[in-house]
Amino acid sequence: MGNLFAGLESLGLNVSKDIDVYEEEKKEEKAVQVTQKPKELSEEDLIFDKSYTCPVCENEFKSKMVRTGKAKLISADTDLRPRYQGIDSLKYDAILCPKCGYASLNRYFNFVISAQAKLIKEQISETFKNPSEDCKVYSYDEAIMRHKMALLNTVVKKGKTSERAYTCLKLAWLFRGKQEEMQQQGASKEELKALQKEELQFLESAHEGFESAFSKEAFPMCGMDQYTVMYMVAELARRTGKIEEAKRWISKVLVARDANKRIKDKAFALKEMLQSGNE
Repeated sequence: MGNLFAGLESLGLNVSKDIDVYEEEKKEEKAVQVTQKPKELSEEDLIFDKSYTCPVCENEFKSKMVRTGKAKLISADTDLRPRYQGIDSLKYDAILCPKCGYASLNRYFNFVISAQAKLIKEQISETFKNPSEDCKVYSYDEAIMRHKMALLNTVVKKGKTSERAYTCLKLAWLFRGKQEEMQQQGASKEELKALQKEELQFLESAHEGFESAFSKEAFPMCGMDQYTVMYMVAELARRTGKIEEAKRWISKVLVARDANKRIKDKAFALKEMLQSGNE
């Protein structure tokens, strides 16, 4: 850049041609950038204690939940498991009453009729022991225990097949998350293999449940439309080694005229994965 102050010499001024018009402003901006570096949110920053009233025993208690809009979604696995920055939000989806042992995924928590409450009181509450809950965040072990309690309650109250399948799917995702965490911590191959076996067990149960629910329950199912569930059944079939079944289900999604573009794109990617032999 040329001398912006050329010509002022005639006024008796000796202005350097190297003077930067915005020098001070640039220094201030740089100082602000250094002093105002955004704080990286921890898992504890992203959760809070939410109050609940148990629909079974009317006990008031608090359960940790993820703050709405705080956790940033960064990606999703092929079976739609979400991945958030700085937190595994899946750990906080099961709500457990510390008094009577009633537990459920968040979306189903308040939907309990009197006959179901009676079954829970008789088969769970009578022997339930309150787990300690003095942790600032839920570990994977804590989250898995809470989700297993949710699954048990769903069986005891004779809940919908889709609810059972969805809870099994969440448990599979939690075992995957625990495996990833332990891998970073240098866990042994034996420990990781055991977690993979647990994940596979719950994936198989989720597949069985969704496949069964598809023909007898109304949509949306667990917040998913018909074609998303079809895709899910296909992907769960693939992950559990049922390759030909996976191909049949994914073909149904691809030929469906009213399936949305997002799920068709995922179905096409899954079809390519199956064709390439990446099973």
